Amino acid sequence: MAVARASKRRRISPPESPSPTEPLTYDGLASRASGWNLEQQYEQRPREQKQVSESTRLPIKTAEGRIERLASPESEQETVKSSFGSDGEDASDTQETEVEERSVEMPIRQQVIEAKEELARIGTLLGENPEEHIGGFRKIAEIGASPIATVKQLALATQLAVYKDIIPGYRIRPLGELDSSEKVSKEVRKLRSFEQALVTNYQNYIKEVAKCAKFSGDSLSEDKASIATVAISCACTLLLAVPHFNFRSELIKILVDKLSTRNRDGDFVKCLETLEKLFREDEDGNPSLDGVTQLSKLIKARDYRIDESVLNTFLHLRLLSEFSSRGSQNRIDKTDSTDARKAKFKKEFRTKKYRKILKERKAVEKEFQEADAIVSHEERDRLQAETLKIVFVTYFRILKTRVPNLTGAVLEGLAKYAHLINQDFFGDLLETLKDLISSASFEDSAPGEPEDDTPDTPDKPTSQHDPLRSTLLSTTTAFTLLEGQDAARSASALHLDLSFFTTHLYKTLHSFALNPDIELSSKTLRLPDPHAPPHHPSQPITTANNKINLKTPSVLLLRALSSILLPRSVPPLRVAAFVKQLSICSLHLPEKSAQAVLGLLLQVMKVHGRKVAALWNTEERKGDGVFDALRGDVEGSNPFASTVWEGELLRCHYVPAVREAVRGMERLVREIK
Repeated sequence: MAVARASKRRRISPPESPSPTEPLTYDGLASRASGWNLEQQYEQRPREQKQVSESTRLPIKTAEGRIERLASPESEQETVKSSFGSDGEDASDTQETEVEERSVEMPIRQQVIEAKEELARIGTLLGENPEEHIGGFRKIAEIGASPIATVKQLALATQLAVYKDIIPGYRIRPLGELDSSEKVSKEVRKLRSFEQALVTNYQNYIKEVAKCAKFSGDSLSEDKASIATVAISCACTLLLAVPHFNFRSELIKILVDKLSTRNRDGDFVKCLETLEKLFREDEDGNPSLDGVTQLSKLIKARDYRIDESVLNTFLHLRLLSEFSSRGSQNRIDKTDSTDARKAKFKKEFRTKKYRKILKERKAVEKEFQEADAIVSHEERDRLQAETLKIVFVTYFRILKTRVPNLTGAVLEGLAKYAHLINQDFFGDLLETLKDLISSASFEDSAPGEPEDDTPDTPDKPTSQHDPLRSTLLSTTTAFTLLEGQDAARSASALHLDLSFFTTHLYKTLHSFALNPDIELSSKTLRLPDPHAPPHHPSQPITTANNKINLKTPSVLLLRALSSILLPRSVPPLRVAAFVKQLSICSLHLPEKSAQAVLGLLLQVMKVHGRKVAALWNTEERKGDGVFDALRGDVEGSNPFASTVWEGELLRCHYVPAVREAVRGMERLVREIK
């Protein structure tokens, strides 16, 4: 009988230590894996479970319109670990590192495109419904914090466009404790919340614009200079678009800080034009008062070392041309007109109930006026008076310190606003004008000094003083002071003598007639004289070498002559001397100036024709001797000893208008006889 073969037992567990030299094949791995207890090993593995805590907070609605449920503070502070422990942390760290590397490796062009798309999306949401998407301003500010200059410029321009569209037409006042505790409706509470958020974001935007504008003119960094240019452009646009809104003074300060430099670049001209337009278009007076106040502080802080175009911005003030009171550097005198008195009406009987209704109506109308930002006439007069006082204080300080490059601008301003100066200040002002004319005459007659080749610095004026123009401006200012009826009546009481200005203008008529630039201003396109020194009067007044460019010397001369000759109280000797002298000057003047002077002589003949008719008749001369055209004394020049023989030469003038003007004067003389 054969012995049965023993059955072979199968080994279930894998060997404890497999031989390292034994190669591992797929068949061996499959045979061994059948005996592994994987579930038991996973079960025995230690792990941490997430503690779920129920949130007790109510859901909220985000700025984008989505409803979210906030988590509890405890769950926000705890770190959630995955079931695999450190493996999950390593995976999250790796993911964050990849995102950072991707953003760093992204080209600047792609970043600009993505920022442009995001700014356009946020700007569209804010334009459609700013109350629901007020958080978009914070997102735009975060995008603007990018180190890329183009992205920062786009962020500033986007905020500018959005604020121009959503800023209301009234000034938002801060809420007080009483307003916060007051019970209001849901719509009013929502509107107040939006207004306060708008003011806060707008203030942050103004601060960012002011910070970027400080780098204007920086030659070391082109990116900062380009950002500063955009920031200044945003400030100028906002100031003109919303001058009634909050933080107007901060916007004006950005422009004034730029005007404090003597570097006349594009940003400087932009700020200058913005202030001039603001002064011209101002209706209530508050923006003009803020601008004039800050400019006067700047001029004083800089010790009057500024460009004279900054001072010329006062000439564009609209309110000073509408103001009727008189003022000086100390006070404002209101005009007491009898027509302004209220007429007395018969008292109307009103019941107590009717008076109460009228009182309530007045209160409601006052609230409507405040809401509509309407400035009353009394408030406007008060603002005009303050503006006038600050302007005169600035002008008188400059005259007192005798700043050469600003004297012409001050005289131009005083000549324009002379009718607003207080009569008690006439004496001191006339003495100052006499000193200016004397010093100008000395400069004009002094020999030429050697030119200084040193370059211009911020503390050194870039333009020289024009003696002839200062003389005309001083004379015009002096006679404009007495053009008012009240001043003319009190001229004898104030002991005002203007013979000095008349005599000096008479002596300088020949100099004006021989001036080749008498019809040219700084805005006239012409080539400079290549043989003249840089600061010679014959050189054109360019933008870099700016002068008072509002009126030509010919216009100023006619204004001064009209003030001297057209009043009916002028003595015959003075009229005859000026008529003879102007006839001589007409032979040397250009055609337009000659026409203007002959037109003035025609007006003089209509007023004083019988006084000077003897100048056109050789047989009716009233004086003996010889006419002295170069004599300094007007009455002592003996004008009636001569005749107006220049008319015979002017009949042959090449301009028909001049010939016709001469014939018109002769016809008028024949009619008088």
